[in-house]
Amino acid sequence: MTVRTIRLPDVGEGIAEAELVAWHVGVGDVVTSDTVVAEVLTDKATVEIYAPVAGTVSFIRGEPGDVLAVGSDFVGIDTTEPSTTGPSATEPIATESPPSVPTSPNAVARGAQPTAAPAVRDRARTLAIDLDRIDPSDPSGRITHEDLDRYLIGATRIPSSSERTTARAATTEIPVIGMRRKVAERMTAALRIPHITYVDEIDMTALEHLRASLATEHPDRARPTAIPFVVRAIVLGVADQPHLNATFDDEARPEVLTTYGAVHVGIATQTPTGLIVPVIRDAESLDLWETAAELTRVTAAARDGSAKRKELTGSTITITSLGALGGLVTTPIINHPEVAIVGINKMQTRPVWDGTSFQPRRMMNLSSSFDHRVVDGWDAATFIQRVKTLLEEPALLFVSRGTTR
Repeated sequence: MTVRTIRLPDVGEGIAEAELVAWHVGVGDVVTSDTVVAEVLTDKATVEIYAPVAGTVSFIRGEPGDVLAVGSDFVGIDTTEPSTTGPSATEPIATESPPSVPTSPNAVARGAQPTAAPAVRDRARTLAIDLDRIDPSDPSGRITHEDLDRYLIGATRIPSSSERTTARAATTEIPVIGMRRKVAERMTAALRIPHITYVDEIDMTALEHLRASLATEHPDRARPTAIPFVVRAIVLGVADQPHLNATFDDEARPEVLTTYGAVHVGIATQTPTGLIVPVIRDAESLDLWETAAELTRVTAAARDGSAKRKELTGSTITITSLGALGGLVTTPIINHPEVAIVGINKMQTRPVWDGTSFQPRRMMNLSSSFDHRVVDGWDAATFIQRVKTLLEEPALLFVSRGTTR
C-alpha cells in the first residue's frame, strides 16, 4: 500500500491557518484528481480543496469547525494500483442490482460528487438536505439555490397535529462554525469599539429625478441604485477628512491610526451563509456606471460563493443597507478595524415644510457609526453633513473639488 499524505495548502496568500468547514469524502472513498475532498474557510472566503491524485482515501484529519494549520497533515490517499488477482475483468461480479432511480437529462452520474458552490453546500447542510437527492436544473449539472428552493417546495406538506406538537417541543443544537463563526468573531471584535452613531435625514428627491433621467438616457444600462451615489459622496467626503478612510487595529498597533489614499468601500451583503463584506476597490477611480457595475459584480460573487479573497478583504470604510427593510433608524456596527460605517435606511415619501406649505419629498435617513476613540463627534457630524449636501445636490458629485471622472 502506497499512501500519499496531502497537507493543507496555503489557500489565502500567506495565511497560517484555516477552518475546516466540511468533508466531502470519507475513509474508503475512491477519488480522482478533480474530486473535491473538503471545504475550508479563510478570512471570509470558502475554498474547495481538490484531491491532487487519484486513489482511495485512507485517512482524514479534523472535524468541521476545527482550525487547522497550513502545512499540517490533511488527508491520506492510497495510490496503490488495484489488485489484478481477483475476478477476471471480463467476468461479471455477482452483485445485487440497485433500484431504478429516475433521472433527468441534467442529472449528474450516480455515484459522482454533486457539483455546487460552497454557499449552496453550506445552505444545504443547514437545511439537512442531501445534495445527491437534488435534480439540478443547470445543463452543466451544477446545483443552485433555486434547485434547493424547488426541492423544499416540493417536499412541503401540511404536518399532522401530533407532528406540530412534537416540532414545537424539539430542541436543536446548531454548531456555530464556518461563516457564522467568522461573523460572530467580527462582531465580538467590534464590541470593544466605543461607537458614536449620528443620524440625519437626506432629501433624495433631486437624486431620484437624476436616476430617472439616467435610466431614460441610457436604456441599455442597468439603472443604478442609490448606493453608487452614496459611494461617490463618501469618496468626496473622506477627501476632506482622510482620518475617516482608515483602520485602527487596537490589538496589533494600539498607538497607530492607518489612513489610506485609495478608498476601498466595503458593501455589507446578506448571503445564504451569513453577512459578508465584498469590496469595491479603488472607488475613487471609478465613475458612476463603473461603480454600479462593480457593486453588482462583487455582491453577486459574495452571494454565490465565487468571490476571491482579495474581493472580501481590505475595505477601508463600509456601507450597510437593509434596502426596503431598513426602517427609519439603525445603529450600524463598525467593521473592525475600520473607524466608520455609513448605514442607509429605507427611502419613503414624506411631507416636508418648504416655508409656505408641505410638499411630498423622497426622504432617506443615514445612520452612521464612528470609532469615538479616533473620531470626535464634531468630525462625524461634519462628514455626514458633507455627504448630505452632495446627495441633496447631486450635480456636486460630478463637479466637486478633487473629482477626475
